[in-house]
Amino acid sequence: MTTLTTLAPRLRHLKLSGMAEAITRRAEEARARGLDPLEFLALLLDDEVARRDAEGVSRRIARARFEEGCDLRDFDFAYNPQIPRGRIWELAGGRFVEERASVLLCGPTGVGKSFVAQALGVVACRQGRRVLFAKTSAALADLAGGRADGSWSGRLRRYVSAELLILDDFGMREYTLAQAEDLYELVSRRYRRGSLILTTNREPGDLYALFPNPVLAEGLLDRLPSSAHVIPMLGRSYRPRQRPSGTSADEAATTTDRAETGK
Repeated sequence: MTTLTTLAPRLRHLKLSGMAEAITRRAEEARARGLDPLEFLALLLDDEVARRDAEGVSRRIARARFEEGCDLRDFDFAYNPQIPRGRIWELAGGRFVEERASVLLCGPTGVGKSFVAQALGVVACRQGRRVLFAKTSAALADLAGGRADGSWSGRLRRYVSAELLILDDFGMREYTLAQAEDLYELVSRRYRRGSLILTTNREPGDLYALFPNPVLAEGLLDRLPSSAHVIPMLGRSYRPRQRPSGTSADEAATTTDRAETGK
């Protein structure tokens, strides 16, 4: 008589351990519903496909190195109605990745640019895309380390090969010549070959002044607007709401002053 115990070694050999976990439940369901063998097999195969799909998504999300697992459904668009909700949800459809286009999320600090960028990255992972997230400063430090130890080409290849690369906090400060050259190589090699999401608290036209070499600035930045969806994200910062009291910085300071003075 065939039992789960006798089937288990064969399932492990075929790398179907997930099926081994589902087979008892599905066998009971098949008996209760009077399913024929092919229907029973179809249920087991559906379980295995779903399990592998879920594991693949988890692996891609882990490899993307997001700072947090962001879900676009959790983003409070009502807090800042100026943020173009429809355009962002349209980007979540993934067409911009298929078209190898770029996205610039521009706006002041605290409005949720990093959240939206990572949420779009998570969606891309669920769509089967290879995604990589990095702070721009961290990516540049990584590439600088590669120049120092001779591994620059390999490190650059990692940023170039992702189907979607997300560079957070782009343009926070002026770039050195070496950093500008690395950014130029990165953007130029990805141009029309892969998608790029940049978050920045500057207007696109204000980024040119951050580069020491105007030729590099032109070569790098001119590639972005021509293939980019520029999304303005304007409004109030979410960060005061994240404080334990839920108060603004001014309110928090007033509360502290009152506590210190006993008023």
